[in-house]
Amino acid sequence: MRHESAIKDFDWPLMALAFLISGLGVLEIYSAAGATAWQDAYLRQIFWVALGFVLLWISSGVDYHWLVGQSPAFYGVTIAGLLAVWAFGPTINGSQRWLPVFGGFNLQVSEFAKVVLVLLVARLFSELPKGGLKVVGLLKGGAIFCVPWLLVLRQPDLSTSLSYVPIFGIGVLLGGLRWKYVSIGVLVALLMLPLVWRSLEPYQQSRLTTFMDPEQDPRGEGYQSLQSKIAVGAGGIWGQGFARGSQTQLRFLPVPHTDFVFAAYAEETGFVGVTLALTLYFALLMRIVHNAQTASDSQGMLVCMGVAALLLFHIVVNVGMVVNKMPVTGIPLPLMSYGGSSTLTTFLLLGLVNNVRMRRFAN
Repeated sequence: MRHESAIKDFDWPLMALAFLISGLGVLEIYSAAGATAWQDAYLRQIFWVALGFVLLWISSGVDYHWLVGQSPAFYGVTIAGLLAVWAFGPTINGSQRWLPVFGGFNLQVSEFAKVVLVLLVARLFSELPKGGLKVVGLLKGGAIFCVPWLLVLRQPDLSTSLSYVPIFGIGVLLGGLRWKYVSIGVLVALLMLPLVWRSLEPYQQSRLTTFMDPEQDPRGEGYQSLQSKIAVGAGGIWGQGFARGSQTQLRFLPVPHTDFVFAAYAEETGFVGVTLALTLYFALLMRIVHNAQTASDSQGMLVCMGVAALLLFHIVVNVGMVVNKMPVTGIPLPLMSYGGSSTLTTFLLLGLVNNVRMRRFAN
């Protein structure tokens, strides 16, 4: 692909939306983490965002057909990485989620596994026989999906493991699975719920139940949800102003630069700021869906829809968590929450979407 053509076909609106949302995130991290041990977090986030744009550009340049074709090899490397985390990863706050790399950084392999799963699902469900997805294909895909899912679940990292589900789910739906098979799958999932529940750590079970009535434990498991709701409500229409949110600045709101960055943002910018942020996210998702609709083949369409499903899941769960409509699971808000692995993964995924757009006229 010629350089001039690549520049012309680049999805600049997608890049602009990513830049605007990332900018809001950096500003909020600067405000929320000021005068704390994380007061320099915004500088690191700027670095991650800048590196993310570089990765977006790189992942746009390698033909996605080749990437999809190599997804089984990437899958093998990912499984090896997750096993390395289990064997060599340090235990931090009771979890083994990171793999030490050069420069003192910790790599969260489970985050980058999302990119691999998007590519692998595109490969699996674009090679279906005539008549659509059959039970054998579903079982094969489910077995492949369950390996990284179980490895991440045992770290334990319930939130990241749950984020794999929409990637696989959108592939199944777009693969043409018959509704009778969907019904059977739902029934099997319901029957397995007790087993999954018993496999969770006690603190994970508590998180999933406390959100229904956080006032039962206002100083324990319900504390985060209650403080988050107070922060959102305190924002009112126009917000309390930049770096002036009472719940955030007085440190009542926990981890306001990571999981609860949207609560801190809502307190400072109010309903107007929340509407702006959600509008930007909506525009980003619609841009991704548009690229799926204009893709030249089913692989490109599945890549884009896999990214859209994953980002939508993150946005809905994180915002729902902030307003106490969903359990506190630790799922970050894409491009706004502080975090290197999460930010870089999001930009890699957006690079894949741009990759599909740039080759939409390919034969």
